[in-house]
Parts: sequence; structure tokens; C-alpha cells
Amino acid sequence: MAYALKILFIVIALFIIYKLVFAGRRGSRTLFEMKFKQGRLVSHYGKIPEKFARECRNLAKSSKLTCVIRAEQVSDKVQLHVSANAGDQHIQRLQALFPQQYYTQNAQ
Repeated sequence: MAYALKILFIVIALFIIYKLVFAGRRGSRTLFEMKFKQGRLVSHYGKIPEKFARECRNLAKSSKLTCVIRAEQVSDKVQLHVSANAGDQHIQRLQALFPQQYYTQNAQ
């Protein structure tokens, strides 16, 4: 009896952990991510639009940015996320540079 309760407790705990970890990822998928440190691109993955990548590198280099830029597709929209340590001015600039029409044209 005690053995069955231990197994039941472990199963419930694993289920709760699974729900906590994966609850926010419902329906979203990361298209690309770029990580900058002191203005240098340290890592990236995914398919990044060429012009946007070039503009991001130029902005990061001139401002010595340390941040993460990520594009996620949530249902039928693509959202750009920039880490808060980039500063409001740079976040707005990156949002303006982001080619939203590139993803709406390719989706159709």
C-alpha cells in the first residue's frame, strides 16, 4: 500500500512539473533567436531575414547592446521579443526594423 502511494505521489509531482514548464509554450514556436553581448553577435539560430540581421548587428555594434532578440510564431501572428535590458529606445527601433510583411506574405 505504501509503495503504491509513493508511485502515485511521484506521478502527480511529475505531471505538475510538466504543466508548469510547458504551460506557456502552447501554440508558439521560435522562428529565430539572436544573442548579443557588448555589441557582438555571440550566437544565433533559425532563419533570420538578411536585411533585419544586418540592421540588428549595426545597431548592436553602435550601441554596445547586450540583449536577446527572438521571433515567435503564435497562432497566425509573428511576434518579436527583445530582452528588457536593451532599453526602450532600442526595443522600439528593433520593432520598427522588424519585417512583419515578410512573414505575412510567406504565410499565404
